[in-house]
Amino acid sequence: MSTDLRGATDQERLTRLRATLTTDFEAQTARLTELTADTGDPGEAHTQAAMIATTRQSLAQIGDALRRMAEGVYGTCERCAAPIPAERLEVLPHARFCVPCQQKHG
Repeated sequence: MSTDLRGATDQERLTRLRATLTTDFEAQTARLTELTADTGDPGEAHTQAAMIATTRQSLAQIGDALRRMAEGVYGTCERCAAPIPAERLEVLPHARFCVPCQQKHG
């Protein structure tokens, strides 16, 4: 994300991250629509299936992040309940875990 979120209040940061996630969700939805259109080329079927799976995974991650925002638990590690640093969320807005927990549990 290109926006510098340092110095922003928590609410401003959350608003910007929500906007970024919403935009990403819309872009991934459009991409999925394009990918699921029948191209008629059986040689591209495997590649297309992989791209569809990746896009669906991205949509699920973004949707989960938006749900956590709505529930008021966004930015809290799902394993240890510690706050996820703003810098991590800036780079990976759909992060569910803090770095130590992510490294421990892959």
